[in-house]
Amino acid sequence: MAAFSLLLIVPFTLLVFLLTEESAKLIRASIETSTGQTIEQFSSHVHTSMTQIEEIGNQVMSNRVTQEWITAQMSQDSTIEERMIAKQKLVEFVASYSINNSSGISIGVFSDYGGGIWAQDRTYLEQEWYKRFGESDVRWTKAHSDPDQADVIMTSRLVNSYLLPLVQLQSFTKSGFVKVNYPTSVLRDAIDKIQFGKSGRAYLLAADGSVILDQQLPSDRESILKEGLARIQRVLSPAQSKDNGFFSITSSGETHLLFYRYFEAQNWYVIGEVPESELFVKIEQIRRTMLLVSLILLLLIILVAYWLSSGITRPLTRMARAMKHVERGEFAQALTMMPSVRTGHSEVGYVTRIFESMTNRLRYLIETEFETNLRRKNAEYKALLLQINPHFFNNTLEIIGGLAAMKRNDVVMDATEALGQMMRYSLNLNSDLVKVKEEMSYIRDYLFILQLRYEERLQVEIEEDLVSGQLMIAKFILQPIVENAVKYSLEKGGVARIAISVKMEESRLVLRVSDNGIGMEAELIRHLMAELHQTDGVDILNSGGDSIGLRNVLSRCRLYYGEQLEATIQSERGKGTDIRLSLPAVRG
Repeated sequence: MAAFSLLLIVPFTLLVFLLTEESAKLIRASIETSTGQTIEQFSSHVHTSMTQIEEIGNQVMSNRVTQEWITAQMSQDSTIEERMIAKQKLVEFVASYSINNSSGISIGVFSDYGGGIWAQDRTYLEQEWYKRFGESDVRWTKAHSDPDQADVIMTSRLVNSYLLPLVQLQSFTKSGFVKVNYPTSVLRDAIDKIQFGKSGRAYLLAADGSVILDQQLPSDRESILKEGLARIQRVLSPAQSKDNGFFSITSSGETHLLFYRYFEAQNWYVIGEVPESELFVKIEQIRRTMLLVSLILLLLIILVAYWLSSGITRPLTRMARAMKHVERGEFAQALTMMPSVRTGHSEVGYVTRIFESMTNRLRYLIETEFETNLRRKNAEYKALLLQINPHFFNNTLEIIGGLAAMKRNDVVMDATEALGQMMRYSLNLNSDLVKVKEEMSYIRDYLFILQLRYEERLQVEIEEDLVSGQLMIAKFILQPIVENAVKYSLEKGGVARIAISVKMEESRLVLRVSDNGIGMEAELIRHLMAELHQTDGVDILNSGGDSIGLRNVLSRCRLYYGEQLEATIQSERGKGTDIRLSLPAVRG
């Protein structure tokens, strides 16, 4: 019973470990997938927003009003009134963008000759974003305050900007820049919603590791994020098409998972970071709880098992051993294993007496039924087998006689040799099962004789795979079906086309014979299929000449394979018949 207890608890404990390990893997894969999808959604939001902002900048720069203003600024011949009118038109034009845009976008236009259209000063020359634009052509800025906007509300908030060189299109002369501002909150609100684990967050970083959206990097995570950024930059290359992924970094003995997405146009990186331990806290708690429960169960089961063993378990164990002998048909051994029950255990004694009585009756009934069924099935099978031989060989001798009548002496010997091989095969009654390749060799000899007689009027196509050739099959399954296919195809007139297929499909042996003959009536097909599912054997000997060959095959298959037989018949009058038998794969 101690062994029984261990066998019960040890698999349970192993199952706990396996389940928690697999759960951890599934959780990690799920988190990696969901986090990647979340970051991809944010990336789509960034791409859409930045594309819109870039298009606005291009539209403003190329607009006629902007071009007239910069032309007036550049021209020495333009009057003050002309410049003022051009500026007023430009102010109204860019203001309309801000009013009609729901994202809070504002636009500034700056001229090298007189500053911006709003503040009209040149203090922006000292701003970091302008220096990066002028020195390195960095067009996408970090979060900053911009006083050069249309109103106070816009100047009081943080913005990110897109900078576009302002070009006089007639002369292609650079004369300033267009600055499209969008609230930092447009991207900040979206990225702040990305959370995984307890403390996992996502950050939008520039190539130098600085934040784009004025996010505060946690002091204990800053070094991890910068190390991850450096690793991403080493991995990415101009020839690499994959611009996203995830990996792990170990810092101070703790593993962190990092997810990233690279924006090539802005040279930005969105990086998500989460300690791996936060993802599996609940799994570890469940694992410890289940292990504790396993230990308690082990102790309880051992105590209860020993208490039950003396009065109940031991007699039932002996009875179970006796049942195993009954299962194998060893009734004499089962009766010797019956337990002797002590007084006071009436339930066990009652079960034991009933089981012993059932065993004796079952032994008698099985032996009687087995002998009866054996005699009946053997008689049915021999009757069916004996019916095949005279029916077939009579037809074969008619073929050879026909060849001799046509004075085909050159092939009569070949036909006789083929017939001899077929007779040796058919007269070998040592076994009801033969290999598929032997049955197919028999079919080829049969078709050889038929093709000698009918020549071009008979065309046969055989498809046979190597695996199926080694399987075992009931003897004379295919020949009657092939014989009917040839007979009724020739009866139709013209060329008889027969297709035979023997192959494995889904671990079953599938036999298929198709022809282009006269076909079968739907009523006859329904009758044949109904006979196939009858409990009693089909009376082939008294069925007359109505599809006797096919009835023969179906009955033999049902007798041998029982419920494992699957048969389908598809036929259409005047077009042909397709018969398919699916049998269990029997290996020799």
